[in-house]
Amino acid sequence: MKFLSLLFLLILGHAAQSAERPNIVFIFADDWGWGDLGCHDHPYLETPNIDRLAKEGTDFYRFTVASGVCSPSRTAVMTGHFPARYNIDGHFAWVPSNQKRNMPDWLDPKAPLLSRFLKNAGYATAHYGKWHLANDMIPDAPFLSAYGYDDYGAFNCSGPQMYVHDDVKSAIPFIERSKAQGKPFFINLWIHEPHTPFHVNPKLQERFAQLGEQDAIYAATLFHADLRIGQLLDALDRLKLTKDTLVVFSSDNGPARGAPDAPLTLGYDSATGLGYGIGAAKGITGGRRAFKGALLEGGIGVPFIARWPGKVPAGKVDETSILSAVDLLPTFCELAGVQLPSTYHPDGLSQVKALMGQGESIRSKPLFWRIGASWPPRDSKPDHWVAYAVVDRQWKLCLNRDRDFFELFDLTKDPLESKDLSKSNPKVVKRLSDLLDDWLSSLPGKPSGRVFSNLRNQ
Repeated sequence: MKFLSLLFLLILGHAAQSAERPNIVFIFADDWGWGDLGCHDHPYLETPNIDRLAKEGTDFYRFTVASGVCSPSRTAVMTGHFPARYNIDGHFAWVPSNQKRNMPDWLDPKAPLLSRFLKNAGYATAHYGKWHLANDMIPDAPFLSAYGYDDYGAFNCSGPQMYVHDDVKSAIPFIERSKAQGKPFFINLWIHEPHTPFHVNPKLQERFAQLGEQDAIYAATLFHADLRIGQLLDALDRLKLTKDTLVVFSSDNGPARGAPDAPLTLGYDSATGLGYGIGAAKGITGGRRAFKGALLEGGIGVPFIARWPGKVPAGKVDETSILSAVDLLPTFCELAGVQLPSTYHPDGLSQVKALMGQGESIRSKPLFWRIGASWPPRDSKPDHWVAYAVVDRQWKLCLNRDRDFFELFDLTKDPLESKDLSKSNPKVVKRLSDLLDDWLSSLPGKPSGRVFSNLRNQ
């Protein structure tokens, strides 16, 4: 009898532990600027469903991604590592371009992966939308099934390309199946918007016709993405999963912007098809310097909104906690009860306390960035000169490619990087420069592993 009672208590304890593990939906937009939300006071964009997430959750103002461009930013989410550890400093393109830039042709499937950690812990795992941890022009790149996913539909990958707007349409049946199987689920929902080309719905464009053609295209494109996010949230409500699901909305980098007089043209993308080009890109950064491709805050400071009813504080704005994309893997894994291997050493740290409303304004673990940047800066992009950056405590040091020009910012007092403090704080500059030296010396000189296409042999 005592044995049966003990067994019953163990079963109850396991059930309670499983019930506390949230489903996780990570919505990762593409080039969505910090200022491109209704809840961030955009003058004309309509994003009612993302605004709903902010109203029902916490809006973190100080989240940064690990690069100013797509593929390295996504690498950090998947691995919890700075992308330079894999020599992924730019976007994956066709093989000759990757080879010229000392890059692999895809992210190594044997790397430590968020999706695989969660799958091994009993989660049903799926990816829908953009991939770009390879490229559709590299036919022998691994399929997403090699990265720990039970199901996927994607574009910017090898194999068939999913229709660009079928992301949520694919995710909802997966959620329904996971619930029927009694399994917690993890979904990477990596939406296309608002990356070029803009695949605009003409009916939605007409809704914003009073703005003029270019702004109407941009507004309609983001509104379409928001509508699909609303369909996802409605499905969670219908399935009574809202209280059991952490939903996060963010973006892979800041907004893309062409020249002020860029003409409106049609362009074709081999992965997503025909659409309008950079002339319709009207994203804003909420006062942050620079845009996509830069390591100043306009390029890496992006929206980060988290909702988990009853766990993440509702209706809160967190303006101080310094969060990073490399923190997502350890954070999600802690929430999921994953015991990370002793051989795995993340560059980020768990931010569960920050999600629960107990964040810190001082960064206790340094952050590093590396990207190709021109010097001297071009007149058309005066803030796109930073090739290296390091954040430690409240400080951020930005350096050019030769590391003979730099600027220093106090992020707690000056999150928009408006005042260079390098001349008045030489000891801080020296300390952060030394940290950067140590980090750079730890990086590999070239990619390794089975990460090269056979096209290199042709």
